[in-house]
Amino acid sequence: MIRTPIPWPGGAKVAVAISFDMDTDSLIHIEKGRAGVNYLSTISMLRYGPEVAIPRILDGYRRFGLKQTFFIPAWCIEQHPRTVEAIVEAGHEVGFHGYIHEAPNALPPEEERYWMQRSIEVIERFTGKRPRGNRSPLYNMSQHTPGFLAEEGFLYDSSLMGDDVPYLLAPPQGELIELPVSWATDDWPPYVHSIDLDYMFQVMSPDRAMEVFMAEFHAMLRAGGGLWIAVWHPFVSGRLSRWQRVEQMIEDMQETGEVWFATLEEIASHCKTLNDSGALALRRETLPLYGGQSPLPDPLPSSMPGD
Repeated sequence: MIRTPIPWPGGAKVAVAISFDMDTDSLIHIEKGRAGVNYLSTISMLRYGPEVAIPRILDGYRRFGLKQTFFIPAWCIEQHPRTVEAIVEAGHEVGFHGYIHEAPNALPPEEERYWMQRSIEVIERFTGKRPRGNRSPLYNMSQHTPGFLAEEGFLYDSSLMGDDVPYLLAPPQGELIELPVSWATDDWPPYVHSIDLDYMFQVMSPDRAMEVFMAEFHAMLRAGGGLWIAVWHPFVSGRLSRWQRVEQMIEDMQETGEVWFATLEEIASHCKTLNDSGALALRRETLPLYGGQSPLPDPLPSSMPGD
């Protein structure tokens, strides 16, 4: 059912990464600009992440013996250095997630490169290590992002949704391991309700949300050789009832004896080693798509959007 199943360490059938995007209140400032400081309720909701949820999450990971990946905008690192210090001291990975959660595909290329380089400097200064992985804010990767990442020596990206297993991104500047994600394992749709952020979804119970998340996991478990990545947020899944359900999920996964829990850097390194040794040929996607130009005809038919 999976064309190129990955042989995971220890004979595991599924590689699992419970990654967290710690955006804090960057979201309200990028949404509202300088007026963002007046949205105190939303700021409090978002800062629940570093102030309350992250200590809870780190304690849970410690008890379960897990090392995982946190993607943190550089501005958030600057605002919450003690939280980041706790993440690093616990042995977790910190990845690149923009400077202030800006959308790369909304920026001119030179601005995207500037904010990437500035963010790398912040991450290295606060964590002692250059980031190896990227997750573009809201998955908004531009056609230039993979090349910029390759130039900066990144190992992997985890923003795209093009497969069930890792594959290669190949811009002219070099290759990256793509660790694909899915909205089906993102906590935004089942949980987030915020008028100020213009997200007004029906809030599900933790059990209902987990039905969706675990349906993806069990499909990977049955097929074997797949990758399951949670794209979660501390202010969302770190809420008490939801985190209690997450801990139950971790226990259930561990009890199968068929799961490899790892950071995204560890997963990407494992796949790169397999591919470079010839033990496995990862699917390769040459970039930029369409040669960097729109594939649509010119002029557009009158019935098409944008005419």
